[in-house]
Order: sequence, then structure tokens, then C-alpha cells
Amino acid sequence: MPRLKDHYAEKIVPELTAKFGLKNTMAIPKLSKIVINMGVGRATQDKAVLEAAVDALSRISGQKPLITKAKVSVSGFRLREGNEIGCKVTLRGQRMYEFLDRLITIALPRIRDFRGVNPNSFDGHGNYTLGLAEQVVFAEIEADKIQHTQGMDITIVTTSPNDDQARELLRGFGMPFRAPGQKNR
Repeated sequence: MPRLKDHYAEKIVPELTAKFGLKNTMAIPKLSKIVINMGVGRATQDKAVLEAAVDALSRISGQKPLITKAKVSVSGFRLREGNEIGCKVTLRGQRMYEFLDRLITIALPRIRDFRGVNPNSFDGHGNYTLGLAEQVVFAEIEADKIQHTQGMDITIVTTSPNDDQARELLRGFGMPFRAPGQKNR
């Protein structure tokens, strides 16, 4: 059983129940899934860039990514409908908790000049999204073998009805939110 899943059951559930006065155990916020998305704009000119992104994402997540295709054509970007332009992975269950543990304890502290993640990046429905500028912050990626640095978006989907409960859930997991008003450079 993943370490964070045990921590959720033993520490976070009682804290959230007491803080928000929840009587029903099904109303307690929990993680639903984590979606990692890499948009690869250069993939239309060079297929090797997309293959490198798929390889990096499979190393980071531990499962095979789904290749995403363009839904509409945009002539300004030389993009046709159906072109392969990125990849994504949806993590659930044990892999989700293990990825979140690695993200919080290993990857985020490796970011240069890191002062915490933005506490206001919630969508209003309890889901949190953060962007990483490069995939090298993950220990699974070897920096020497990277030709193209590739950013990614990580969306943490919760069952929380609002942002306050989701923020407390993620804070319980150890998400390093920065102080309000502090800028991250």
C-alpha cells in the first residue's frame, strides 16, 4: 500500500472531518485521478520529438501514454485535424498515490529557486493544475540523454465540492503551497 494512501486514511480523513464538520464518510474529499499532459507543438515537423516525449512520460508515470491528436485545423500553426500533437496519462489508484508522493517529495524540491506552488490554481470545483517547465526534475529522466526539454501540465482531480476543501486535502498530503502574495521566480 502506498505511503500517502496510509497517511490519507490515518491522518487526513480525521482532520478534514473535524475541520469541515462532515458527518457522512462519502462526503470526505479524496483524490480521484491525476492527469499528466505533454503538448508537443514541434511534433508536426519532427516525429522524434513526440517519441521522446512519449518515452519520458512513460518513465515518469509508469504506464504507456495516450497520443493526443488535433481536433481542429489551424493554418497559422500548420496544424491539420488528426495530427499527433501530444501525449497524456491518467493515473488512478496505487500509481496515482505513488506519483503524487514522488512529485511532492522529489520533483518539486528539485526545481531551481522553488518557493512553493501557487495556492490559487484551483478551477472552482476542487481540481488543481500545475505546470512544470521541464521533465528533468523527475529522477527517472536522465538529463544527459535529453535533446529537447519538454514541459507538462499536471492536473490533480479531487472529489471535493469546493477549492477550500481541496486545498486542505492537498496540504494534508504535503503539497508545498507558497504563502499568499509571495511570487515564485
